Amino acid sequence: MTYKKVDTMNYVVAFLEKLVNTPSPSGFTDEVMALVENEAAGFGFLSHYSRKGGLIIEVPGNTDAVLGLSAHVDTLGAMVRSISSEGMLRIVPVGGFMMESIEGMYCKVHTRTGKVYTGTILTKEPSVHTYDDAKTLERKPKNMEVRLDERVKSEDDVKALDISAGDYISFDPMFVYTENGFIKSRHLDDKASVAVLMGVLKELGESGVKPERTLKIVISNYEEVGFGASWIPEDIEEFIAVDMGALGDDLAGDEYRVSICALDSSGPYDYKMTSRLIEIAKEREIGYAVDIFPHYGSDVGAALRGGHNIRGALIGQGVHASHGTERTHVEGLEQTLRLIEGYLGVN
Repeated sequence: MTYKKVDTMNYVVAFLEKLVNTPSPSGFTDEVMALVENEAAGFGFLSHYSRKGGLIIEVPGNTDAVLGLSAHVDTLGAMVRSISSEGMLRIVPVGGFMMESIEGMYCKVHTRTGKVYTGTILTKEPSVHTYDDAKTLERKPKNMEVRLDERVKSEDDVKALDISAGDYISFDPMFVYTENGFIKSRHLDDKASVAVLMGVLKELGESGVKPERTLKIVISNYEEVGFGASWIPEDIEEFIAVDMGALGDDLAGDEYRVSICALDSSGPYDYKMTSRLIEIAKEREIGYAVDIFPHYGSDVGAALRGGHNIRGALIGQGVHASHGTERTHVEGLEQTLRLIEGYLGVN
C-alpha cells in the first residue's frame, strides 16, 4: 500500500509504538513527557513545562498570532486501593472505562520506590471451575483485583515488596501493526494523536518551513480525568484538540479518515473553525467525516472551563472500541496529519 507521506507515516507508527509502551496513566507521566520533549528537541524545537507537568512545544511562525494544538499523553489506568489478606491488590480506576475491558489484562504495578512488578487483572471469582457465580459476578471495581507474579500469600508479603495504596497500575497495550495498515493497541486515545503531532514537527523541522502563525503544541497529562488542558498559555487565540474520532452507532466516521467534531458533551465547537477545517479537507481531498460526540470531552472543553478566552475545535483519526482494546488505521493517521498541516498553511 502506498501513502503520500511514506517516511513520515512510518515514523509516526514507530513513535506511536514507543509511546504506548511507555506507561503513563493520568498523573504518572514524567517518563513519557521526557520522551516527547527529547523527540521534539531532535527536530529543533524547544519545550517547557507547566506547573501541572504539561508540556508546551513552541514552533516559531511567520506572525506573532498564536495557534494552539493539543494532544494528551495520559492514559487510562488504575491505582492500588488496598491489599487483601490473601495478597491480592484491590484497585480503583483512573479514568472512565468498563471493568469488562480490563478483565484478563496483563498489567504493571509501579511503586513509589521505583520498583515495577507484573500481574494480571482478574475478578474475585476468576474461574468457572471453582466459583458458582464466575459468569454473573458484576464487573465493578470492588470485584476486581490484581494477581501479582510474585510468591505472595498475605498482605505482609505484598508490603515487603514496597507495594502500597496509591501505587499506579498500567495496562499492557498489546501493540500490533498489521501488514495491511491496522494499528491495534490500548491507549491510541490519545497517543496516536501525540504521534501525529510529532510527525508534523518532523516535517516542519526537516523542511525548515514555518507555519503561518506561531504554534504552541500542548501535551496534557490529566485529560482522562477531565482537567487536562485547563492551563494553556494565555496568548493562544485558537485551540485545536487533536484527540480521536469515536466510532459507533449514529456516527459517520471510520478508521481510515479524520473526524471533525461539531459538538460534544461540553457543547458546540467554534463554527468558523469547524467550517474552515471542513473546507480544507475538501480543498486538499482529505478523507474526513463530521460527527457529534455526546459522551465525549476534550482538552478544548477543559481550557474553556478553565476560563480561557479562546475559539476551539476538535479533530482526530477514527478509533474503534475507544477506552477498550482500540484500533485505528495508518490512513486515518495520515488524513489527520494532512488536515493539521492544511490548517497550519503548510504542505
